Amino acid sequence: MSATEVSMRLADFIDQNIETIVFSAEEFARTLDPAARHLDAEALRDHMPMILQAVAVDLRAPQTRPAQQLKSLGQQQRPQGAPESAAQTHAQLRAKAGFDIEQLVAEYRALRASVLRLWLGEASHFDDDASDDVVRFNEAIDQAVAESVAFYTAEVDRWRHVFLGVLGHDLRGPLNAILLTAEVLSRMTTLEPLTRHTVRLVQSGKRMKTLLDDLLDFSRASLGLGIGVRRTAADLAGPCREEIDVLRAALPDTPINFEAEGDTSGEFDVSRVREVLGNLVNNAAKYGTPGSTVVIHLSGDAEAVRLSVENLGEPIPLAAIPQLFEPLRRGAPAEPLDERANLGLGLFIVREIARGHGGEVVGMSADGKTRFTMRLPRMASSPGV
Repeated sequence: MSATEVSMRLADFIDQNIETIVFSAEEFARTLDPAARHLDAEALRDHMPMILQAVAVDLRAPQTRPAQQLKSLGQQQRPQGAPESAAQTHAQLRAKAGFDIEQLVAEYRALRASVLRLWLGEASHFDDDASDDVVRFNEAIDQAVAESVAFYTAEVDRWRHVFLGVLGHDLRGPLNAILLTAEVLSRMTTLEPLTRHTVRLVQSGKRMKTLLDDLLDFSRASLGLGIGVRRTAADLAGPCREEIDVLRAALPDTPINFEAEGDTSGEFDVSRVREVLGNLVNNAAKYGTPGSTVVIHLSGDAEAVRLSVENLGEPIPLAAIPQLFEPLRRGAPAEPLDERANLGLGLFIVREIARGHGGEVVGMSADGKTRFTMRLPRMASSPGV
């Protein structure tokens, strides 16, 4: 196209010059080491042709002012149930190939520059239509960047959780061997110095096992698999009393009161409920007023069983309570050194166990008291719950 001809609309230019544009994008992608080092030409191009085609279609489509504003901010939402866009798929494949997020964004920057340089270099004049094309082109590219970054981040997070899950699973084998050996040694000696060391070894091993179990639960929940729940018919009053006996032995400086009323039977994963109770009571003892009583209340109504744990202490701001259920959050910034080994997953796991039962957990804090209450439906709402 010569400079003496009338300027071509940008959408038409992209369609007619897509091979030249994509070749330029491929050449730039080839420089993104080390991820691009082992990719062939097809892999380097990836979904770039489809991204450009989508941009051309977008340039021709009518657009309202609100839609233009959302797109310029990278906030335009795709229709519910719509297939993945080329930008989203491109991001996932780049993540799997080992590109980092800066390289992903750099590809779009190079693509943008290549299109505008080629088009404006051949344009005979720059009119209002051309100005509008430039604005809409930049908005379309920005939207593609936003979609790619969101999917890239999700893909990286997914593989991170897979890695954590595999790591946690593989570490359990050698840890179990260490625990068994330590327990055998503790039974073989009656000498006080050795007994003290073997007890500490067993306790540390059990703590590590708890951390690994939490890590595996976190990985499953983060991958969308949920925490496994196996329901059996049970009355929760008995298992709760058993767990409280264990907790009283583990927390000798924390008085614990337990009250049960009503029908507390149904179909529950008893082991998981005991895990919830242990997490809530340990949190209450750790963050509550030292030496104050932790009150546990178990009750049942026609449809559900409720388990609440209450402690005295500094109130938690209402806005902060939902954040406590998010992973890797802990209550107090200044904790004893031996307590910092936990992953901050306790309340997150409590929430996921409640959800696995089709229930919920809520927190409240006022008048010097903090209470967390878990509600569990007596029966599964569907075969999948």
